[in-house]
Amino acid sequence: MLKQVMEMYELLDSPNASGKQIEEFLRSRGAESVVTETVTGDKGSTDFIKVTIKGSEGKSIGGDAPTLGIIGRLGGLGARPEVVGFVSDGDGALTVLSAALKLIDMNKNGDTLKGDVVITTHICPNAPTREHFPVRFMDSPVDIETMNKMEITDQMDAILSIDTTKGNKIINTRGFAISSTVKEGYILKVSDDLLEIMMRTSGRLPYVFPISQQDITPYGNGLYHLNSILQPAVVAKAPVVGVAITTEVPVAGCATGATHLTDVEMTARFVVEVAKDFGEKKCKFYDEKEYELILKLYGDMKRFQTKGEQ
Repeated sequence: MLKQVMEMYELLDSPNASGKQIEEFLRSRGAESVVTETVTGDKGSTDFIKVTIKGSEGKSIGGDAPTLGIIGRLGGLGARPEVVGFVSDGDGALTVLSAALKLIDMNKNGDTLKGDVVITTHICPNAPTREHFPVRFMDSPVDIETMNKMEITDQMDAILSIDTTKGNKIINTRGFAISSTVKEGYILKVSDDLLEIMMRTSGRLPYVFPISQQDITPYGNGLYHLNSILQPAVVAKAPVVGVAITTEVPVAGCATGATHLTDVEMTARFVVEVAKDFGEKKCKFYDEKEYELILKLYGDMKRFQTKGEQ
């Protein structure tokens, strides 16, 4: 998939990058369903983009194959005029849009997945930054509630949330790592199926990054968060797994020259393989029977999807 990653990187690594530009490019390659919308917040504006790739047995055409949601989570592609160039934080958008391009190319060649795939992210080449320990984070022109509203749909039966996760001392490896499955306030066991797909696409032992209860609560409640990778779990009913693009050392989200295209390619390839298996019902994000049992034993945990008692 390196070709698709390089093509998408050339488009996104520009102060003129926009949702309309990416929409036109994807349509020129054969995309049938691409929607963009510009949203303005207190700190500027950004272009949200949604790409739907229909499956041969997908729900969009009346089939019963499950739909995978793939979210590229980020603050921005660039922090202009503070820094010049594509920032590390943009890797999430680069990954999912490269995966979208690959799936579009596959469709055009006759390799159609069974299930629908819905890919969402946003495109902002001039996002603000903010202080964070141990390195500076990228901020976003719009708040997290707006991002969740724009990037999550009821169509999604499971969600992969891809985010650059380099500004920490918790996961220290080059490549990518996945989280436990999160569903409606519960941190569940890591999916064995996703670990298997991770091993075959990376060719090495899998990496899992630890998450805390705080990480699956909404931003703005005063609690610590590793980053925004699991914020989709705050509003989604579907199971959510974080896919973190990682490094051995802490790297600031606003750092330029920090995007490793081979790591992005490997992550995007993992995403495409999950989409294949999920649509064929070969990949489960969680054990439904065990989830029913945990609800029976311990009750509802949806309170962790709220900001709690303020």
